[in-house]
Amino acid sequence: MSSKKQRSWQAQVPEREELEVDVLIVGAGPAGLACAIELKRRFEQQGQGDKTVLVLEKAEEVGYHILSGAVMDPRGIAELFPDWKERGCPVESEVKFDCLEVLRGGGKHTRLTGALTPPTLANHGNFIISLYKVVRWLKEQAESAGCEVYPGFAGAEILFDGARVLGVQTRDAGIGKNCEPKGTFQPGMNIKAAVTVFAEGTRGSLAKHLIERNGLGKPDNPQSYGTGVKELWEIPAERGAALLGHVIHTAGAPIGLDGYGGGWIYGQKDNKLSIGFVIGLSHHDAKLDPHALFVHWKQHPFVASLLEGGKVLRYGAKTLPYGGYWSMPTLQGDGFCIVGDSAGFLNSARLKGVHLAIKSGMLAAEAIAGALHKGDSGSAALSRYTSSFEASWAKEELWKVRNFHQAFDAGLFAGMLDAGVQMISGGRGLVAHRKGHRDCETTRPVSESRLTKPQYDDTKSMDKLTDVYWSGAIHDEDQPSHLVVTDPAICVERCTREFGNPCQHFCPAAVYEWPAGHPAGGDKKAGPLINASNCVHCKTCDIADPYQVIEWIVPEGGGGPKYIDM
Repeated sequence: MSSKKQRSWQAQVPEREELEVDVLIVGAGPAGLACAIELKRRFEQQGQGDKTVLVLEKAEEVGYHILSGAVMDPRGIAELFPDWKERGCPVESEVKFDCLEVLRGGGKHTRLTGALTPPTLANHGNFIISLYKVVRWLKEQAESAGCEVYPGFAGAEILFDGARVLGVQTRDAGIGKNCEPKGTFQPGMNIKAAVTVFAEGTRGSLAKHLIERNGLGKPDNPQSYGTGVKELWEIPAERGAALLGHVIHTAGAPIGLDGYGGGWIYGQKDNKLSIGFVIGLSHHDAKLDPHALFVHWKQHPFVASLLEGGKVLRYGAKTLPYGGYWSMPTLQGDGFCIVGDSAGFLNSARLKGVHLAIKSGMLAAEAIAGALHKGDSGSAALSRYTSSFEASWAKEELWKVRNFHQAFDAGLFAGMLDAGVQMISGGRGLVAHRKGHRDCETTRPVSESRLTKPQYDDTKSMDKLTDVYWSGAIHDEDQPSHLVVTDPAICVERCTREFGNPCQHFCPAAVYEWPAGHPAGGDKKAGPLINASNCVHCKTCDIADPYQVIEWIVPEGGGGPKYIDM
């Protein structure tokens, strides 16, 4: 079912329940939960403790759709809770050692440590965490403060009055593949609020629509993204103890000089390793396959030696916003604020965003509380969010790397040279304001493709379908697909010829399939076969499709991966 059909069906529902709250937050990640906690504090201080804060989360349980490396700069959590350690915020380890490994062909590698470690990858004073555990702890803090947190409710549509956001309509449940209601049909609810906060994470479907509809983006600097593929491993105890607190980043193989990306290895407690590989979606190869690159990376002898004798526990994939300060949308408008990854709060040079997400939620909360204290939720009243950000350490940090990712458009060497100049010029680099482009515009003809697939096995080098099993992804299969190809003819008649249908490569969950029985790879009317139940909600397809005919809309609430401990 297309998103247009879904909206048409939703409009036919005769009556919907309506709920009114003071502030609605869509997304229970670090940004959304930090915003909720800070809001309740400020309402109490203003003598408005009866104001309601509701957090919606599309996952079945808070944390199930959260994925990050992750090494956390404690600055954000320490502002939210100065006694965060005493309160029991879960951490795996303080960082004890960090380095950069440059992986080369022939199984060789060179370690850069100490003064040779790039300053952006220095992590002493930071903490290795499971973001799943941290957001579940934040949920407890939010509920203790009086916030309501509802998992299993997916925001499907924004309720508008002109440009003003009135709230959100949740996804209908119980609609079959035939677009007809089943016996379990339950219409979504209209939740209205004075202010709605969009905290959906990277490429949130509602935030995407809002940014496009209200013209909040930056035409000269559209957001750019990377896709990170991660596994959680359990390794032999002796090696696990030795690697506890270690933060190892890698550069070089398997992409060498051809692309922007690298790997990570973080030593956690209980003999666990967080490992992953991230690649910029601006890579030009039509056969770009983040999962295949991840497997190639694991097969490098340096990485393979760390995994020897271990076993995989979990798998996942997620996109992250690379564009930086220049690519951030307008942060607020009439009746709304945008926070966290949805607004681009990530430092791509440091590979860190948790502290920035928390800070963005707190800054938004400050503005919202002040505006509602005056009984005003208009854009001007909420503009304190932007002005506070511009005066904050979050802006200072992002300003210092404002041209970082864009500099790599000219190639790895040019990017590294410019990054060096940026360090001594306060982030300016060789160009004062580097422009950007959409990742979907960089794909070259498939005839120029050079990337290859690895050899797979059942232990270290799992194929996509095996890894999807480890993601815990589950969707009710008797529902309209939440992955919509709006013009299948383009896929068959143009994309096959020009780009070789890159969706079958870039998706890290084997969602898109082109059977070999047809010369174009599928039925000319239907386009690709879509295995929507495999989807891990990374949004790569929505970003990387060269024709932008793939639209990611929310499935029924509760569907998706289960990133437990990730």
